[in-house]
Amino acid sequence: MSQPINAALISPALDDAINAQVGREFEASLQYVSIAAWFESESLTELAAFFYRQADEERLHAMKFVHYITETGGRLRIGALAAPRADFASAEEAVTAALSWEIDVTRHINAIMDIALQERDHIAGQFLQWFVAEQREEVSSMSTLRDVIRRAGPQGLLLVEDYVARRASAATAPAPEPAA
Repeated sequence: MSQPINAALISPALDDAINAQVGREFEASLQYVSIAAWFESESLTELAAFFYRQADEERLHAMKFVHYITETGGRLRIGALAAPRADFASAEEAVTAALSWEIDVTRHINAIMDIALQERDHIAGQFLQWFVAEQREEVSSMSTLRDVIRRAGPQGLLLVEDYVARRASAATAPAPEPAA
């Protein structure tokens, strides 16, 4: 009698690591909702909108990992999620917390990539490349926002609101038409 063929394209180690990352991405989404709500309670609506968008993006990241697990024959297991922090002493503290979170997520993505490389799992490596690039963008974005808030100071948060609104507008503006 022949041995059954294991159709899973994901190793137990990667399955465990990516499952843990699913939880971290959902936790990030909840943390960003909490930060957004804090900014909203401070009447800083552009910063609130920025973090609500970030929350949606983190949920999408979690779902990418969910689909990767299911598409490669793994088994989804979402553990208990930590409650998000709700109170911040300042805008700088809120964004510094977000930056710290993104740096930690980057460390975890790198660790997952290390597993894929050690296992010579090129499918996982290709999938994870998107997250590696995304983390560079996320850390850079949060670092820049924290620096802008620091420069503006507590009395200049309306200038930060304008900065965030201009960046959001530029991100959604159509690309200019090429010259004829």
